[in-house]
Amino acid sequence: MTGDQLSEVFDVVEIRGLMSGGFTARGPWVARSTLADPLKFIAMARGRARLTADGVGDPLDLKPGDIAILNSRSRLELQGGTGEGPPREIEVPVGYSSFHDDAANLVDADDIVLGGHIDLNPVGEALLLEALPPVGHVRASAAAAPRLCRSLDRILDEVAGNLMGSAFAIRQHGQLLLLDMLRAYIDQAELPPGRLRLLADERLRPALNLMHAEPGHPWRLEELARAASMSRTTFAARFRIVAGIPPLTYLSRWRMLLAQRALREGDDRIASLASVLGYASESTFSTAFKREVGESPQRYRYRMRDEAETRAKLSRT
Repeated sequence: MTGDQLSEVFDVVEIRGLMSGGFTARGPWVARSTLADPLKFIAMARGRARLTADGVGDPLDLKPGDIAILNSRSRLELQGGTGEGPPREIEVPVGYSSFHDDAANLVDADDIVLGGHIDLNPVGEALLLEALPPVGHVRASAAAAPRLCRSLDRILDEVAGNLMGSAFAIRQHGQLLLLDMLRAYIDQAELPPGRLRLLADERLRPALNLMHAEPGHPWRLEELARAASMSRTTFAARFRIVAGIPPLTYLSRWRMLLAQRALREGDDRIASLASVLGYASESTFSTAFKREVGESPQRYRYRMRDEAETRAKLSRT
């Protein structure tokens, strides 16, 4: 998969990685947490730990640089450290202010754990929740490991330095960490049918590139199959196996994702948007949009703007 393809999907479905906590430890320790977010990730920046989560059989051993992605879990427990005596109970901090207070411990710590969650819109949830197991393991031995390690190191530098703008920098590095994390997972895992598996399929990539580059073009199955150097029948069958849906259904849903983004962020007239996305009329587009999203384009636009204004007011209070 190319970085551009995954980044493009990130933009459309608004997937963001948000760092939300971290701690350092020496000696035996145990940390427990209740999980509220559908997707949580735990990064073992230094040291080793054993992760246990509800609904998962065997514990997961995390080595330096490993990351665990928890999908729809409600509880987790991490145990780590070596030495005599009972494990120390660690209260996982909500934010990085408490981590900054212990910044000197980063040098002497045997274990450093970072945590965060993946912020999703409904489309993003469908994309990742369908593709990830209850606990996904991204190993430091993966091909993308050097990038992962650099992302973790940059976050630790910001945490330790507590410099001006560090909170902003941590958010940005958390986004890059998520991108590298998913790249590494896709490279090493057997993905179920869906959009992530489709993005990773090299044989279908030329056809996918055409649909993404020109979503408004009236693509025919023959054209897409030719781009992928396959017969029409072979192409259609492989696409359905990999994506879980037929090619032209995928194209229609991709257009709807683009439409939702345009309605949230722009002021284009509905008729203009329909034309750009390849629909013969505004009414045809509106019918397709309502069938896919559950409401008309205009109603969707008003609702999204009302929700954005409400969030903005809450953030100011």
